[in-house]
Amino acid sequence: MLKNSKKAMALLLTAAMSTTLLAGCGNKKDDNAKSDNKGGSKKVSLKVWGAQDDQALLKEMVESFKEAHKDKEYDISFGVVSEADAKGKVLEDPAAAADVFAFSNDQIWDLYNAGALYEITRNKDQIISANSEGSIEAATIDGKLYAYPMTADNGYFLYYDKSVVSDEDAKTLDGILAAANKANKKVFMDVSNGWYIASFFLGAGCTLSIKDGKQVCDFNNEKGLKAAEAIKAFTADKAFMTGDANEVLPGGIGDTIAAGVCGTWVADAIKEKLGDNFGAAKLPTFTCGGEQVQMGSFAGYKLVGVKAQTKNPVEAMELAEWLTNEQNQLLRFQKRAMGPSNVKVAESAEVKANLPLAALAEQSKFATSQKDVLNSYWTPAEAFGTAMEAKDYSKSLQEQLDEMVAQIQQ
Repeated sequence: MLKNSKKAMALLLTAAMSTTLLAGCGNKKDDNAKSDNKGGSKKVSLKVWGAQDDQALLKEMVESFKEAHKDKEYDISFGVVSEADAKGKVLEDPAAAADVFAFSNDQIWDLYNAGALYEITRNKDQIISANSEGSIEAATIDGKLYAYPMTADNGYFLYYDKSVVSDEDAKTLDGILAAANKANKKVFMDVSNGWYIASFFLGAGCTLSIKDGKQVCDFNNEKGLKAAEAIKAFTADKAFMTGDANEVLPGGIGDTIAAGVCGTWVADAIKEKLGDNFGAAKLPTFTCGGEQVQMGSFAGYKLVGVKAQTKNPVEAMELAEWLTNEQNQLLRFQKRAMGPSNVKVAESAEVKANLPLAALAEQSKFATSQKDVLNSYWTPAEAFGTAMEAKDYSKSLQEQLDEMVAQIQQ
């Protein structure tokens, strides 16, 4: 009886396991490769993240993608996650992250080190040849491509009111400050933001790099001290003004503000305020150690990545490539005035006629890739800039620089 009972139980367990396995296979097929009754097309579910302002455009691009890929049935959902917030949201829960998402290129190392990015293997040579060298470098780690370049406009330059600041004045920070003071106006720059304050240090010849996965910074060397002295002088000038660049500058230029530093995303608002007095140019030179030195900047790119855990890597790569192709980079420029990384679009007459993008292109000659800037940089740089804005000289500049660099390199 015992022997027969064991045999019967074994048969029952075998049958149950077979049923479970079949059910499991069926669920997987239903989730990732459903077939309809009409044409047997594969149904693919994908999630896409993009900024709030990009949602309408993303949906338009996704519809054209579906139209061009009728061999499969797509269920594509959308989520609002900006490029700035993408890394945090992805690393918070990689499995729940979107299959395709836009992010700023300074996040690529953290995403890569966390194993969150799928290596781009489809049409790699075509993607590389279609986009600018800088944008491809920003998306590449150890010779492998981990994202698709989407824009080449994540940088900053000078806006100015031509009724106060002449084109000649705009060439130097000293000239801009003199013109503003003469007219009792302000010169705006968010010095307490690590993105903008770097202009002085990078212009002076300082560097940021990565070694053994850690940030290396030399902002406290002799060149860095000269840059800090220039920052101190600028923030102490009565014309200096700071605040949120996205709000204060477009709100005040043409009224209390004569000139200021920001990116292309405020261009329309500033054009509307200034009209015929609208001016845009590369960043000015500044007095550094008694010499005129060109301000540097960060060269930032917006990229589109595919999450490593996607269940549909081929389709996710196809969608990411579609969202960043020549056709859609041109559409992104036409509808949102976003600067293209695509070489053909960047060379088009309509892009070259855009004054803010022309200013950004000129500044890019003096820009440093944001790719090698790790998260440890931002808070210490902000703290140093905040101290300069507050005119806090309780410690010497060298002491403050040493503290900043030590925290950056922790």
